[in-house]
Amino acid sequence: MTISQSPLLADARSRVDEVRDEIVAIRRDLHAHPELGWHEVRTTELIRQRLTAAGLSPEVLPTGTGLICDVGAGDTCIALRADIDALPVPDGGHPLFRSTYEGVAHACGHDVHTAALLGAALVLAKMAAEGVLNHRVRLIFQPAEEVMPGGALGVIAAGGMEGVRRIYGLHCDPRLPVGQVGLRVGALTAAADRILVRLTGPGGHTSRPHLTGDLVYALATLVTELPAALSRRVDPRAGMSLVWGRITAGSAANAIPSRGEAEGTLRCLDASAWRLAAELIPTLSEQLIAPYGVEVSTEVTHGVPPVVNEAIAIDVLRRVVVETIGPDAVTTTDQSLGGEDFAWYLEHVPGAMARLGVRSAGVDHAADLHTSGFTPDEDAIALGATVLLGCALLD
Repeated sequence: MTISQSPLLADARSRVDEVRDEIVAIRRDLHAHPELGWHEVRTTELIRQRLTAAGLSPEVLPTGTGLICDVGAGDTCIALRADIDALPVPDGGHPLFRSTYEGVAHACGHDVHTAALLGAALVLAKMAAEGVLNHRVRLIFQPAEEVMPGGALGVIAAGGMEGVRRIYGLHCDPRLPVGQVGLRVGALTAAADRILVRLTGPGGHTSRPHLTGDLVYALATLVTELPAALSRRVDPRAGMSLVWGRITAGSAANAIPSRGEAEGTLRCLDASAWRLAAELIPTLSEQLIAPYGVEVSTEVTHGVPPVVNEAIAIDVLRRVVVETIGPDAVTTTDQSLGGEDFAWYLEHVPGAMARLGVRSAGVDHAADLHTSGFTPDEDAIALGATVLLGCALLD
């Protein structure tokens, strides 16, 4: 890998500026027509048509949505990834290109990711036609990032990582102002699993709990004690968090129910601790409710591993950002307990994900990701395209 000054990198931003208006318009089109995971038919076709018009040969994934497209030639390649799906969230964004689909919106910025990668793709296609792209770049427009365990697995199953040497991706960050890119070596996001615990018992009258299994008390014990028990069996440096989002049991104040459930998420910054916790949860649950005369069953639905950024890839990103945007554009970023299926690619090849600042100037507190008020600054699109393009050229 060469990370010295590159003449190709020197004009990366000006090349992206040539397609800036087009990719902003595409982003607005995508925002107005968001599609949920595994249903991104229109989105996939829009991307396919534009790449084909640029002289490329995109291949739609066997899953039916999303696509892969190689640019240039070579035995190995650098991969660039964007996710293309939306969320089941109402859109409270810009009125001129607000979502036309009720209750569906690009509330996580995947329209920005897609437009940025498309911008990089159009420049790479032109460079390949000019004969100045001296290696191969794989463009991955991935479906279903928001659907556990993530559309990245479909890309990998289709051979998307074959021949790939390193992979890069970006994610919108409304905490950072537009013009800044957040970088971090090591764990960036967390593993995320869905935990469902079901308790069953004979039920009974609240006046006679000693004659039945007090299911509600057992459920309350499990909900409060299972996170504590895990914290004593897993290395505390792993950054583990088990948080319940739903607890249901009973329908009357004077009746002990026969069924109850608790559902939540297990998040962890260390892959080994994440796998260990999933193994421990069924046993610990049984031990915690054993005194109460009820039965327990647990379901651990694996989500994604943590995104762990490679140091070399972060060095490449840092050089790209400094040389294309400016030395003040690089900033550090915190670890997050959010999940991101980009992690699956990093189980196969090294790489890194950066956080792309999208908060408009003069805005102190922008609406967060996954909220209907999330409104990224469109100046971030060309900057994202420049960073992705730079990674493809510099690595």
